[in-house]
Amino acid sequence: MTSGISYTRDVFLWGISGIYLIAFASLYIQIPGLYGENGILPAKLVLHEKIDSIEELLDGAPTLMKLTPRLGLDAQGGMDLLCLIGMLVSFLSLVFGGARDTVAYTLLWMLYLSLYQVGQTFLWFQWDILLLETGFLAILVAPFNLQLPKKWRMSPYHQHDSITLWLVRWLLFRLMFASGVVKLTSKCPTWWGLTALSVHFESQCIPTLLAWWWHHLPLWFLKLSCVATYMIEIPVPFLFFSPVRSMRLFAFYSQLLLQTLILLTGNYNFFNLLTIVLCIALLDDEHFGYRKERKSSWLGGTINLLASVLAYGYIGYQTWHLFSLKVNLSPSFSISSSVAFSQPQFTAWLDWIVPWTMTLGAISLGYEIVIALVPHTVVSKPAQQYLPRAIFTYRSKLQPYHLTNSYGLFRRMTGVGGRPEVVLEGSDSLEGDWKEYEFMYKPGNLSRKPPFVAPHQPRLDWQMWFAALGSYQHNTWFVNLVYRLLQGQPEVIQLLQHNPYPEEPPKYIRATLYHYHFSQANGQDWWVREKKNEYFPPVEKDNPSLVQYLKHAKIIQEEDSKAKTDQEKRPMRQSFTQRIVTFIRKCIGQREGFAFVTSILGATFIIKVFNKYFW
Repeated sequence: MTSGISYTRDVFLWGISGIYLIAFASLYIQIPGLYGENGILPAKLVLHEKIDSIEELLDGAPTLMKLTPRLGLDAQGGMDLLCLIGMLVSFLSLVFGGARDTVAYTLLWMLYLSLYQVGQTFLWFQWDILLLETGFLAILVAPFNLQLPKKWRMSPYHQHDSITLWLVRWLLFRLMFASGVVKLTSKCPTWWGLTALSVHFESQCIPTLLAWWWHHLPLWFLKLSCVATYMIEIPVPFLFFSPVRSMRLFAFYSQLLLQTLILLTGNYNFFNLLTIVLCIALLDDEHFGYRKERKSSWLGGTINLLASVLAYGYIGYQTWHLFSLKVNLSPSFSISSSVAFSQPQFTAWLDWIVPWTMTLGAISLGYEIVIALVPHTVVSKPAQQYLPRAIFTYRSKLQPYHLTNSYGLFRRMTGVGGRPEVVLEGSDSLEGDWKEYEFMYKPGNLSRKPPFVAPHQPRLDWQMWFAALGSYQHNTWFVNLVYRLLQGQPEVIQLLQHNPYPEEPPKYIRATLYHYHFSQANGQDWWVREKKNEYFPPVEKDNPSLVQYLKHAKIIQEEDSKAKTDQEKRPMRQSFTQRIVTFIRKCIGQREGFAFVTSILGATFIIKVFNKYFW
């Protein structure tokens, strides 16, 4: 008889392979501008010259980048090589089922962890650590299919597969539950007032065209959508562990609906797709058309039906009661809503429920799940007393590997008074005409239509969004960006949509802070903006303060006091590996991210179809 989860497990692994391919491909084309020799944050600045032992490899931030100098690779070449290997392995895992094994996912996890460790601020996103944690679970979920003689091969299915998929479910629960409760524990007035979505669609990092449309929906509908978000993220995740199959399916489609809507209205790269892949753990083979022999039982069916009715009824009643839902038929149809509980009441409930969720995890999986309880308690500090201190000590030793992490998306709603946006401008004179640099995807040009970018993540555009929420003093990479533009570095300029100085870089660059709003439905532009204040003062390349900072940050290297000999000045001969990596980089270049990632996925899909039906 066909196993109830063997096909489900393979679909989950197939989805993880696709996410890895997207992540590696999206990062690869941005490496020269972000991490190259003349990039914004050169990777060489966080790498030691050479290591001589395994202890040094694992010391501090473990990364395979420490080994690349032995192959004759510079820092950019090392990152290029790791990305290319990751793209190759994930491509093979997507196309060939036999390649989806423990060895492949171990390699993929090691490669992405290695890139993460040197990625600095441009790789410090929740979806990057979520991919690392999910990728580690994929190692446990995947079969150990070595190409051995048939009589020595292991069975493709094992009884513990249900446990490893349960671990995936637990990760999904922590992600969704934390994302829901942090909205309320943050005490953000927009989340408590159910008005968060009235500003979210225009204030998020890179809105889509549909975000502009959704922003103009009636306020009562946006508030109701906020209520639905709470329900899908807080109570519904408890159904992930229900023994009733229909409840798990209800939870799956609830999460699928939420992630699809976020995907359509916001460019959150591969995050929503990764969350959907995690949701696959809620399914079984029967859902994919692989039917399992079932013994019908009138009593069992009745109990399941009653349990489902009670669960749905309880969630529905609590939703109606806790958010004071009221249907209004006149003068026009609407559903009013407001939070009917206080912050102390919610905190008390959270302190009560979190220990029970920890008990659920501990009883179901034992020791394997215990190390994942530590980040789960972040949403309620008092709950940490229920865990032995030894668990925190053990987890701290594993922290560099990012096996378990804390989550909580959209903790506070930004851009309530308008989305802050930094606009960079260049000029050849302090009194002259200032011309704007236009980024690839983020809002800038008022008349440009909001783009669809996902699953590609433009990491510079994302960091510009974070920079606008603070000051350049807290985003020191921004100073490096300004310097690279004053230099006219082509690797960095290729990360932009429009360079107003294509022939020669400007003498001065400054940055101004604006507040952007979506235009009204009858406007000709997609955005309107108002100038707020100066973000970064006009500066020239030889400004003493700028040069001093860049020398301190090692962006500008100090010259040796002794003159270099002719031998030292002579360029080093490139290794064979470096020549191969450089050749591939020249062939691919720095293409537009969305087109590159989607073309890679399209080509993979075509090869997959041919492999299945024609070869």
